[in-house]
Amino acid sequence: MSAGILFGIGVGPGDPDLLTMKAIKTMQRVDTIIAPRTEKKDDSLALKIAEPFLRSDVEIVYQTFPMVKDFSESAPETWESNKSEILDRIQAGKNVAFLTLGDPMFFSTFIYIFERLKSEVKIETIPGVPAFLAIASQIGKPVVYGDEILSIIPATAEESKIDRALKTSDSVVMMKVYKNFPTIIDALETNQMIDDAILISRCGLEDEKRIENLKSHADEKLNYLSTILTRRNK
Repeated sequence: MSAGILFGIGVGPGDPDLLTMKAIKTMQRVDTIIAPRTEKKDDSLALKIAEPFLRSDVEIVYQTFPMVKDFSESAPETWESNKSEILDRIQAGKNVAFLTLGDPMFFSTFIYIFERLKSEVKIETIPGVPAFLAIASQIGKPVVYGDEILSIIPATAEESKIDRALKTSDSVVMMKVYKNFPTIIDALETNQMIDDAILISRCGLEDEKRIENLKSHADEKLNYLSTILTRRNK
């Protein structure tokens, strides 16, 4: 029996209509769907987005991943357990699809599974629409022009790293804006990037939120899936 294939499938930011045809066709022919979720939730947002396109008889395996900053060193037993669960199915000849929000190679949990299995099994990744590009299209805001420098910054990074990136950028995408919103607002203001800033939370989902005047919402509690698009004042 030949081994199966592991597919990393990007399901986009929230709207099922943004899934690619390749993603849909692949999901409909695999034997197993890996649905990632955090330890704080029982459901999987990636699975919810993909559900309209899944076969009724496909095996769905929920895997819990820790919500931590350093995936590579945290909860190694969890990572090894999840890896083994996937590897057992692939070695049994099953094709397995790991669903992930956005794109599988962009700030994705799948990357850490990919790194652990790339030397052991055949892996194919299917790109998805990142949240910041869906947001840009939705609100009619170009991300970057001409020879401008664009930085994509995780708001969870150290303040000094964020400040350096802001200082050298013309346009900025800031992702994972949820814990330190007031600090991020201050950094954008210091770097003349607050006036043009727009924040979208949970893009493409039923509870999507849009904030344009960031300073007036500094004390607001945000969802992990919150993204800011902005550019330097001209």
